[in-house]
Amino acid sequence: MMQMNTRTYKYHPYIDDYMEMVEQGRVEACKEQKQLMEFLRWKLDQPGVVIDVEAIEDSVKKPEPYFFELLAWQRFCNAFIYGVRYEDGRLMFNRYLMELGRGAGKNGYISYNGFYMMSNHHGINRYDIDIVATSEKQAKTSFEDVYDVIDDPSRQKKMKKIFYYSKMLIQHRKTKSKLEYNTSNARTKDGKRTGAVIFDEIHEYEDYSNVKVFTSGLGKKKDPRTFFITTDGYVRGGVLDDLKAESQMVLNKELPESTLFPFICKLDDESEVDDLSKWEKANPSFPYLEHLQQEMKQEYHDMQINAQLRLEFMTKRMNCPQEDVRKEVATYEDRLATNQPLPEDMTGIEAIGALDFADVRDFCSVGVLFKNEGKRYWHQHTFIHHLALKLQDINPDIIEVAKEKELCTIEYGKSIDPDRVVNWFIDMLNTFNIKKVVMDKYRAAILKPKLEEAGFEVEIVRRGPATHAMLSPLVDDMFINHTIVFGDDPLMRWYVGNVYKDEKGNGNMEYCKIDKEKRKTDGFFAFLHALVLDNEIDEPVPLEPFDVMLF
Repeated sequence: MMQMNTRTYKYHPYIDDYMEMVEQGRVEACKEQKQLMEFLRWKLDQPGVVIDVEAIEDSVKKPEPYFFELLAWQRFCNAFIYGVRYEDGRLMFNRYLMELGRGAGKNGYISYNGFYMMSNHHGINRYDIDIVATSEKQAKTSFEDVYDVIDDPSRQKKMKKIFYYSKMLIQHRKTKSKLEYNTSNARTKDGKRTGAVIFDEIHEYEDYSNVKVFTSGLGKKKDPRTFFITTDGYVRGGVLDDLKAESQMVLNKELPESTLFPFICKLDDESEVDDLSKWEKANPSFPYLEHLQQEMKQEYHDMQINAQLRLEFMTKRMNCPQEDVRKEVATYEDRLATNQPLPEDMTGIEAIGALDFADVRDFCSVGVLFKNEGKRYWHQHTFIHHLALKLQDINPDIIEVAKEKELCTIEYGKSIDPDRVVNWFIDMLNTFNIKKVVMDKYRAAILKPKLEEAGFEVEIVRRGPATHAMLSPLVDDMFINHTIVFGDDPLMRWYVGNVYKDEKGNGNMEYCKIDKEKRKTDGFFAFLHALVLDNEIDEPVPLEPFDVMLF
């Protein structure tokens, strides 16, 4: 603990103050902010955490004379950007998602930090910083903030001794650190020793092609950092949606080794837009910026008679996107509710086996579905070919967690061996009475004979809109009423979160992948295959008590 002005702080004044503001309701904060405070207390209280007071203070105080005084939320974030480490020197977080409503000062804040990271106070030489955006105008915003500070006539003479600068490049003369702006179609950055990459308005990125280009040079310098600063947007299934999904798992402690710092500000419900006091949830700077207050009040007035302005206000100002035709299979809370214990004794219980195996060099999920005391249980395992992890943008943290929990096996052969799949079901016979194994037509030519040779009855089921429409009411009911149980299986919860319901408009619907590569869904579709034969599973009947007559 540290003491300042007779007050004792547990972590650091910048950390403790903002935590208490959120936790005690002294600021309006969304659910994600409250979760963040609880999560960070859990992280900070773990052994081996070091708080570097000097690094935190320098990051806040050194740039201040050239820029502005940071607000409480900004000082709080700086503490975790620069001053929270482990004993071995690693930063606790090195990826920072900052999703705030338009007007919160994201660009000014990141300019402040870009200026600091180039300086000798930061303490790392040749710590190059790339600012990246989809348009040159956006990419130049933060760069020009720093340029204007350096080029200010009142300090120009001093600054020219410290920096070399042009309209394209700013370089600190002593540290040799550079600040540059880039559009997302820039040439490869291979070979560059980047210290930090700042992605401005990441909501516009549909895929990772450009993210890869600019992060490929990270790791060659001490304390590499990646910043994602953004409002919400209109691209669904892109990089921002991935980051939001990862943030949910981080805040729920499902990815304990993740280095993502998720600072998300948004309305909890779209109805809150009509209560001006709630706007601070989406924009923590709102109470302190009078010009912003007037601007947003005018926009709110205008949106009452213009649907397009309302969509823009809700998406960009409130981080509460309105137009998303793709419906999630289950809410995050309902997915978490699948984490219930399995029955103590499952010996001999009837089950349907199922698998989804589309590509021998990708993922293959296997599982058994059974019933007990009014609930359905799905126990799965996934075989993952190692090349899938190298060639696709799959979050490595979720795979590491799955490996630790023995929910998956990495296959290093030329392909996933079908015999491994068959042997998994054979092992399940030690516990379950598997009536049938269900699969779709993919790989059936190979797997069906092997499973039948092992003694299993195999049934081929159809997939697609007709089948999915039939199963949808059951799937909805199970998740809403928390009668589907996966056990402690974050991999399966991830699978479910990677699927959306595509309403066809003709009464049919289809479960579809949010993304063809990085959002894997194999476990969910194996689960659907099993549900096709749900009526063939009998729930165990408890033995009735009876009287024993003595003669």
